[in-house]
This record gives sequence, structure tokens and C-alpha cells, in this order.
Amino acid sequence: MSAPPEVAIEATDIFKDFGHVQALRGASIRVHRGEIVGLMGDNGAGKSTLMKIMCGALQPDDGQVSILGRPVSLQTVREAHAAGVDTVYQDLALAPDLTVADSIFLGHELMAEGWTRHLGVLSRRRMAREADAALRLLGIALPTVNVRISALSGGQRQAVAIARAVKWAKKVMLMDEPTAALGTRQTDIVVSTIRAAADGGLGVLVISHDVPRMLKLAHRIVVLRHGSVAEEMPAADATIARIVSAMIGGSEASLAAT
Repeated sequence: MSAPPEVAIEATDIFKDFGHVQALRGASIRVHRGEIVGLMGDNGAGKSTLMKIMCGALQPDDGQVSILGRPVSLQTVREAHAAGVDTVYQDLALAPDLTVADSIFLGHELMAEGWTRHLGVLSRRRMAREADAALRLLGIALPTVNVRISALSGGQRQAVAIARAVKWAKKVMLMDEPTAALGTRQTDIVVSTIRAAADGGLGVLVISHDVPRMLKLAHRIVVLRHGSVAEEMPAADATIARIVSAMIGGSEASLAAT
């Protein structure tokens, strides 16, 4: 009997308050390597807060985050990047004055070869070439990757954020509503990209309100309610009624009867 896949990232008994608001009340979640986990819940359930703690954007009041079984204390997003965790945020977290290429390579800049390297000169041609290739994998072809983020449409900005995460994630990819601003064609490409990332050994956690799509995409579903895990289930055993009942605290039978 083969051993279960290694746990890529795990958050255990996470608590987080914002003043008098209890955002997380002992929430726990794990994502194995090669697994896609759908994190679902109503607005205010704590999904984005939990994800931000797992990527170092926020620190928990209590609880522990572990990567590949090792406890970590992620104080910044940069520390999470160094640990192999990359994130697509719901607000995209893109600097509007940076170019597309600079945005994709932010924190991963390529230095020029030769003596100019010691002067801090960037290899902008290579960065532009690789940024363009990363976007084309998502079906996005821009006239130039030297355009500023502020000049892009919402869907194009979403593609840049996803391309950046796919390019740099080494162990874990965290995604908050990754297809929200995309059309049907780009959404299908992103779904295929998520599957390919998991097939390549990444642990992928996806926040989404698109229940039917997550039932097809995810291996496992975790539902948050009022900052705690209300239910966890294999996606193969999940139904829309079961997920919604866990989200609102009702019973599946009563929901089906309404």
C-alpha cells in the first residue's frame, strides 16, 4: 500500500481577530502535493483571511502554518515566496505603475550578464520574453509586456496575476477567485492550468463561489462557516445542496425540500 501524498501546506487551529470581529475561530486545513482543494463559504466566513495567513500577508493570533511538514512563521509574503508559496489575491495585488513584465518578475528580477550585473542592471529583454511566454500559456497575447498594469482590462490583469503565480510557485499555489474577471475561453485555460500545476506536484488551494465548477475541478472541498470548518468532503461525494447547507448551517434535506 503506497503512502499518502506529502502535505504541501497545512494551517492548524488558526485564530484571527480584527478588533471585536472574530474572523477565524480555530480553522484548520491541509493541502497535499498534487491535490486541488476548494475552499468555500459565504461572504465573511473567513476564507480570504485564512489564505492570507497561509501566504504571510497576515499573521495569526494563534495557530500554526506548516510547509512540507515543517512549522513556519511567515512574517511577509516574500518569506512565503522563498518557501515556495505563491498567491493570486482577489484584489490581484498588482502595482498599477509597473509594467506587465516587471509585475510578473517582481521579487524575481533577472540580472544582466557580464560586468553590468554588478551594477544592478536588469536583463529586461529576457524578462519581457519570459513574461510573454507565461501569458501565452494562459491564452493571453499582449502587443507588448512593457505596457503598464493600469492600461490593462480586468481580465488581462487577472491573467498577469495568475501567470506570475504559476511561474513562481514551487510547492503551493493559493488562489482567491482566480477566474472572476475572465471570459469563458480564459477560464477554461486557467482551469487546465490549475490541473496541470497539481499534476506537476503543487498543492493548490482555490477559493471560489462557483460551486458547480469546483465540484469538477477540486479533489476535496472544505467549507468555512463563521471562521471554522463546517464540513470537509471529497469532491466526488459533494453535492451543491450539501455544500450550501454547510455554508448556511442548515440540513441538506431541508434545503432540498425548499
